[in-house]
Amino acid sequence: MRVLARVGVGPLCSAARAVIPCFWRGKYFSSGREPAENQVTPMLRHLVYKIKATGPITVAEYMKEVLTNPAKLLGIWFISEWMATGKNAAFQLVELGPGRGTLSGDILRVFSQLGSVLKNCDISIHLVEVSEKLSEIQALTLTEEKVPLERNPGSPAYMKGVTKSGIPISWYRDLQDVPKGYSFYLAHEFFDVLPVHKFQKTPQGWREVFIDIDPQASDKLRFVLAPCVTPAEVFIQSDETRDHVEVCPEAGVIIQELSQRIALTGGAALIADYGHDGTKTDTFRGFCGHKLHDVLIAPGTADLTADVDFSYLRRMAEGKVASLGPIKQQTFLKNMGIDVRLKVLADKSDEPSRQQLLQGYDMLMNPKKMGERFHFFALLPHQRLHGGSHPMNACQSKPSPSPVAGFGELAWR
Repeated sequence: MRVLARVGVGPLCSAARAVIPCFWRGKYFSSGREPAENQVTPMLRHLVYKIKATGPITVAEYMKEVLTNPAKLLGIWFISEWMATGKNAAFQLVELGPGRGTLSGDILRVFSQLGSVLKNCDISIHLVEVSEKLSEIQALTLTEEKVPLERNPGSPAYMKGVTKSGIPISWYRDLQDVPKGYSFYLAHEFFDVLPVHKFQKTPQGWREVFIDIDPQASDKLRFVLAPCVTPAEVFIQSDETRDHVEVCPEAGVIIQELSQRIALTGGAALIADYGHDGTKTDTFRGFCGHKLHDVLIAPGTADLTADVDFSYLRRMAEGKVASLGPIKQQTFLKNMGIDVRLKVLADKSDEPSRQQLLQGYDMLMNPKKMGERFHFFALLPHQRLHGGSHPMNACQSKPSPSPVAGFGELAWR
C-alpha cells in the first residue's frame, strides 16, 4: 500500500461515527458483473462472459475451465458427506452468490450422473442472490424452459422453478430467508468480494484506512488514516501481531448464521476462495483485463477483491461447529482424485490434447500458480469428526466417522 496521509481530527471523526456503523446493513449475496447477453450452454455462457469481462483467455485457462473443471469434484464432495453422515432422506443445496449458475449446473450434472446413489433422496436447490438480472441468468442456465417460473417479489423466496433434472429450485435475497433444514452450503469465490475494513498499526494504536479526495488533484483519490478509533476496530484481536489487517464484518455475520444452522440441523458448508490463515496483511487489489489495476483509479472499471482471512472465519464460528482447513487447492484436489481424472482424460486424448491437459492441470496444481493461492475450508457438526450421530429418523442408516473428503484421501464406502 502506498504511503498514507493523515487528516484533521474533527471532520473525519464525525464522519466515521456517522458512516462506519453502516457496515452491518449491506447484503452481498451476488457475484460477478451482470452479463449483457446469454449464450447456448452453461459452460459456453460462462466462458463468453469471462472473455467479455476480462479479454481473451489462454489455452491453459480454457483447459482449466473445461477439462479439469473442479466443479464436478465439488459435486462428489457433497455426495460423499451425505453418505458419510447417514444418507439423510432429504437435503438442501444452498449456494451463496451463484454468479451465472454455472457451478450449480455442474454439480447438478454430477447428481444426475450418480442418480442411482441419490435415488431415494429428496434434493432441493436454494440460491441466495440479490441481483434480479443475475437471477434471470441463473434461471436460464438451470431451469426447465417448459416449466414456467413462479415470481413473487414480496415473498422470501422471490422466484421458484424446476431444474432441467426435475429438482425444485428457489431464489432468496438473504441467507436468513432460506428454510432451515439439513443442508449443504457452498460459497465459491464469494467471500473474497465482500467489503473489508483496513487497519494499520500506528504509535497511537490501530487506525482505520479511509479513502479521501487528493488535495493536490480534485479528481483523484488517496488513502488516509483515521485520526481516531473507529467502531470496526472491535474486530481486531487483542493479540494481533501484524502491522496491517483487513476485517470483514459481513463475512462474520454469514459464518455465524451458517454455524448456527449446521449445529442445529446438520449438513456442512464448503468455502473455496483466495485466502490465508491470518498471515497476510495488505491484500486489497483490483484486476482489469487479467492485470493488476490500481484500486483508486477509474472506480467501477476493475474487479475489487481482498483475500479471505480464514482464521477470522474460524473465530466467527465461535466453536458452534468444527472447522477444517484452510487446505491448499493442490492438496484438496489431489485428495478428491484429480490425478485419476487427469489420467482418464489423458488416456483418451491425442498428444496435442494431452499436452494441453497437462497445462491446465499445472495451472490448477502448481504451487506457484493456483495450487497454493486458492484454499478450501469446511464447517461441519462436531459429531461428524468425533463419530457421534445427529438425531435420525427411522429410515436413516447409522453414520460412521469416515474421513472428510478433500481434507483426507477420498474413500467410498
